[in-house]
This record gives sequence, structure tokens and C-alpha cells, in this order.
Amino acid sequence: MAFTLLLVLTGSAAAAAKQPYQVDLESFSFAGGTKAGTAVSGGALTLAASGLTSAPYTDPHGYGTKTYESGSWTSAWHDPGFAFSQAVPSWNATTPARTWIQVELRARTQEARETKWYVLGRWASGDGDFHRTSVPGQGDKDASIAIDTLIPKRAMLAYQLRLMLHREAGSGASPSVTKVSTVVANAGDPYVPSATTMTSAVILAVPEYSQEIHTGHYPEFDGGGEAWCSPTSTAMILGFWGRGPTPADYAYVTAADPGHQDPWVDYAARFTYDYNYNGAGNWPFNVAYAHTFGLDGAVTQLRSLAEAEQYVKAGIPLVASLSFGSGKLDGFPFKSTNGHLLTIVGFTADGNVVSNDPAALTDADVQRVYDRAQFERAWMESTGGLVYLLYAPGTTLPAS
Repeated sequence: MAFTLLLVLTGSAAAAAKQPYQVDLESFSFAGGTKAGTAVSGGALTLAASGLTSAPYTDPHGYGTKTYESGSWTSAWHDPGFAFSQAVPSWNATTPARTWIQVELRARTQEARETKWYVLGRWASGDGDFHRTSVPGQGDKDASIAIDTLIPKRAMLAYQLRLMLHREAGSGASPSVTKVSTVVANAGDPYVPSATTMTSAVILAVPEYSQEIHTGHYPEFDGGGEAWCSPTSTAMILGFWGRGPTPADYAYVTAADPGHQDPWVDYAARFTYDYNYNGAGNWPFNVAYAHTFGLDGAVTQLRSLAEAEQYVKAGIPLVASLSFGSGKLDGFPFKSTNGHLLTIVGFTADGNVVSNDPAALTDADVQRVYDRAQFERAWMESTGGLVYLLYAPGTTLPAS
């Protein structure tokens, strides 16, 4: 999975972080910002009829060099109101064949200097003519990119997004981006364990899928098993909302193995796969994949399990990212993990976490209850409460 520890800041950045843990999730309107070769139609950003540029792009993973027509949208600068120590963009988009998008971010330092543009993803929903990929080797004196996450060397004060929309010359098609978001957070002071808001148990009817039953499947997509926690969790959330690939979509899986269990998980791994990372755990790629089946969503961070409880009480399960050392989460199928995705599908009346954890060895063993304090510590101290927030359009989200 794409996994990043929250930074321990030094110097003036550490001084800036001496405040309660803060999170800002911003979803941008395409009505604002600066457009070049793009237009807004029905709230979605698409390529315009004119003003496009043309340039070659060489796919580093096997499709060679092709010429693409391109347009861009650049947001205004966004100031979250605090110095942030990490940033994760995510998006909801549709990319017909022979099209793709690139998501970029730059930040403003504490000296009011602008960084370069960093690429946070080159993405297409399919894999027939373009390989979706993160971009390695971008680190400099200001920041590094950990697959899908900007990690500043010193806390930043503001950021700006840029979307690049591309179509192969002569195709006439256009990507369509309906939403782009970014979550930023500060390192803050150590979190304070939260008190539960539950008064009775709430457990959502999320389907239960094991990643482990796929061990050895599709080595070209990282081989199943422990590598597939993220797409398996995303598949469970899609199933909860009644969405996901059709039998025709994953027919290639069942044709090769008619008895194949949960073939939609194999499909999810293929179409979340990051060809640079060599894995299916890229956070925004999973959110974008869910959107191809009609869900809205974003990568975001929560401040506590008390906040997660509000989503569950509103009927919205979550995918959470966490890590922990040996013996730090009682009931987990293995001793420890350096990065794992699982779902939060409910809470007991006393606030313990009910999770459909794909690390189980069988589907029947997926749902389990984790101690609240242990879970919250593992989640908050590793990723700062990072989740995939995925929901059907029209769903009412909690006020916070």
C-alpha cells in the first residue's frame, strides 16, 4: 500500500506544529481557477474545443511514445489556516479510451517561496492504452513524494493544484473530472484518545471479502494475499453501496478459473494497480476506481474514532489505513503490519471498532472487533486518521 508516517518536524516547523492536530479537506470548484484549453460542462472539467497544446508522452511501462492534445486547470492558492506537514490529493474522473489525467501540486514555504510542481498521479481508469502510474524521483530541497503523498521537508503554509487533461491526437474524446480534493494535516501534538459517542451498537451490512484467499493470483498485479488489502477493502465498500464490476467485466477471471471466489477483488486489484509503485495500494487510485462505478469520494483524515462514529451512524462505512508493531492490536490475524487497509463498518455500544478486515484467512472470518484504544492509537499515530471516504451521490455527510 502507499503508506506514509506522519512527520516529526524539527526547527521552526516543529514550533509551528505545537498545536492541536488539525485537518483540512478542500474540494475545489472548477468555476474558479485558471483554464487553458479546458471548459466546464455540467460542473465537470473537460477539454475545450480550442486552445489545446500538443506534445509527446512516453509511457514508461510499455505503450511507447504517443502525441497527446492537452489542456489544464490551475486552482487558486489555498491556505488551510495552519502549517501542514503532508498533503494527499484525490479525484473523481472519467477517462474514455485514449485519454488520461495528471494531478500536480505545489506549495508555499514559510518564507513565501513557491516550490516546483510535483506530480501526484498520472491516471486512467483503463489499462488498454495507458499505464496509470505514480512518478518517482521528484524529491528536492523542499519536499519528497511518497507515491501519493507530498511530504514537505518543513511545514508548508498554502498549496495550489493543477490538473492536466490529455487525449491522444485524433481521438476526439475527453477526460471528465467532476471533483478534485486535497487533504492536508499538521503533525500537531500527540493525539488524545477519544471518548465514544455510541449508546448502542451500529454495524453496517458491508460484504466480507478476504484478501488472503487471493494469494498467488495475478502476479502481474502484485500477486494477491497481503498485497491486496486496499482493493479488497474498496471492493467491500462498493458492494455495500450496490456498485462494482459486472460479470462481463471480470469474465476474464472466471473464464480462466470458473470456481474463482470473489473475482471482483481481482478486478479491483488490476484497475487500482500503480505501475510505478508495483502495487494496488495507491490511496487516490482506489478512490478514483470507486468513482468509475458511481461513488463519490476523497482521501481524507479524521481526528479520532469519535469522528468515525459519526460516519457509521450516518450509514457510511470507511476504509482506514494504519500500521502497528508486534502485539499492538489484539485479534489482528498477524503479529504486526507496516501498512494495512481495512474497513470500519461499525462500533459496539461501548465504542470498540467493528471491522471487516481483509487480512482474515477466509471470508467467514473477515468481521472482527478491535479494542478502541489500541485501534485508535495504531491508526492516528501511523497515518493521522487517514481514510477513504466513499459514498453514493446524494448521501448526507456528517456536519463535521
